[in-house]
Amino acid sequence: MATTSALPGRSTGARLSRRAAFMLQSAILITFMAASSAPTPLYGVYQARWDFSPITLTVVFGSYAVALLAALLTVGSLSDHIGRRPVLLGALLLEAAAMLSFGLADDVEALLVARILQGVATGAAMGVLGAGLLDLEHPGFPGRGTLVNSVTPMIGLALGALGSSVLVEWLPAPTEAVYVVLMVALLVQALGVVHSHETAQPLGGALASLRPRLALPRTARKAVLICAPSAVASWALGGLYLSLGPTVARTVLGSTSHLLGGFVVLSLTGSGAVAVLAARTATARTAMSVGTLALLCGVGVTLFGIQDGSAWAFFAGTMVAGVGFGAGFAGALRTVLPLAAPQERAGLLATFYVISYLAFSVPAVVAGVFVVHVGLLATARGYAIVVMALAATALVGLWVQRPSRSAPSSA
Repeated sequence: MATTSALPGRSTGARLSRRAAFMLQSAILITFMAASSAPTPLYGVYQARWDFSPITLTVVFGSYAVALLAALLTVGSLSDHIGRRPVLLGALLLEAAAMLSFGLADDVEALLVARILQGVATGAAMGVLGAGLLDLEHPGFPGRGTLVNSVTPMIGLALGALGSSVLVEWLPAPTEAVYVVLMVALLVQALGVVHSHETAQPLGGALASLRPRLALPRTARKAVLICAPSAVASWALGGLYLSLGPTVARTVLGSTSHLLGGFVVLSLTGSGAVAVLAARTATARTAMSVGTLALLCGVGVTLFGIQDGSAWAFFAGTMVAGVGFGAGFAGALRTVLPLAAPQERAGLLATFYVISYLAFSVPAVVAGVFVVHVGLLATARGYAIVVMALAATALVGLWVQRPSRSAPSSA
């Protein structure tokens, strides 16, 4: 009997073309990121309904990042060993189950379980989608997969927060409607994956691939030390906005509108997506320098808006900080990854994501503790000052660092 091997880009009786599969996986990545930010505008509703503290809110948020990181480090490369389709299909079904859990949640514990399920599903999906988009990249458009991997998460975060806030503001059943929409989208996308072809040749060794791997090559250590403050500042700011951001905005601006929370996240991540696109032709050093400076200035303007109760300053500062978030992190990755040999880059990338997602979750939880003891606005001001100090440290490090002549020229 003749058999057909599943080679990248080859059809194995599937119905979707390479282009359609690429678009499908791009849409899946947007949906996963949209689902991750969808609960943000709802946190105020949950707090009012179940009367829990800001500490609990940030723990629920942080649990998602920790679960995502654990999944990324364990099953992130599983698709190399058993194929892309089964891992992606499993992640989609688990994410759909998480959406169902969100919709049925009737207390904080159920919300926490749903968030953890979502973190595991998203972590599993990030690895397979990152690899799958590169598999499906058209030979005539090199770099398209990398660009989509960089920009679609921020687009998804923006759409999820804004769409959720619109549904909360104008539709009944605010804590159910958004999850029904997302669950239907995920199930439709799962059907698309069923009709896609496999793009990876399974390697075997699936169990061994589940062992977490971190690596910091000697050639990249200095660059990681210099880039880490910028990455930590960027992701810590993102963690604050996606957990306490809507509450801070409503308090500063004296509004009760749930739309405000969506616009806050949109301002940060939307400008970040634009910055990633605009900086794609700049050198990594330039992108990171401009991004870190924008982060420093943007957070400073946002701090002024918090102090003065100024809506324009708050949103303008958030948008400038978003430019720093997008360009700075993209520049940091492009600075660090070329310093490692090809076989070292996966481990180095995992290490960098560990730093980033810990910064995304841990400071937000600490902020929740401080909110209880010193108040929301005092915590936001202190948080902003710490982020600015980290950005300034990264900027000084960039200015004094000399580019390595021995480093490879491209990733």
